[in-house]
Amino acid sequence: RQGSELAGWAMGRWTYEGIDLNHNFADLNTALWDAEDNDLVPHEFPNHYIPIPEYYTFANATVAPETRAVIAWMQRYPFVLSANLHGGELVVTYPFDMSRTYWKAQELTPTPDDGVFRWLATVYATANLAMASGERRRCHYDDFTRFGNIINGANWHTVAGS
Repeated sequence: RQGSELAGWAMGRWTYEGIDLNHNFADLNTALWDAEDNDLVPHEFPNHYIPIPEYYTFANATVAPETRAVIAWMQRYPFVLSANLHGGELVVTYPFDMSRTYWKAQELTPTPDDGVFRWLATVYATANLAMASGERRRCHYDDFTRFGNIINGANWHTVAGS
């Protein structure tokens, strides 16, 4: 009710060591896009499974224990689909969260299966009573109701390692 600026949206986002869990995953987008630009996909660089970069697994890498645990979980049980839920905006973002043009803060960056992600986002946004309510509060300065409460993540703000 207070709005995301006043409702503690950042509580729980940083670890005791000061690592931002919302941005702590390895950047797999750049590796994929580089491979696409060099015509390596899908024969030399499969786009259905992008391994965690080796440097990210080093003991001295700045990776939170929580992130390492999720990586181990994903490697043991490969995900078909996952979700990231946290406080703040009343909006559903869908991939990609990182803009393809490295110097752009906002850029529509759809995946090849963008229609599926838009559909999933729409289903969630319309079924969530707080999001679907006409009495809902605005968050920050963005009014996502004009987009049906969904947006391509990179078109809102780019986030590497999300």
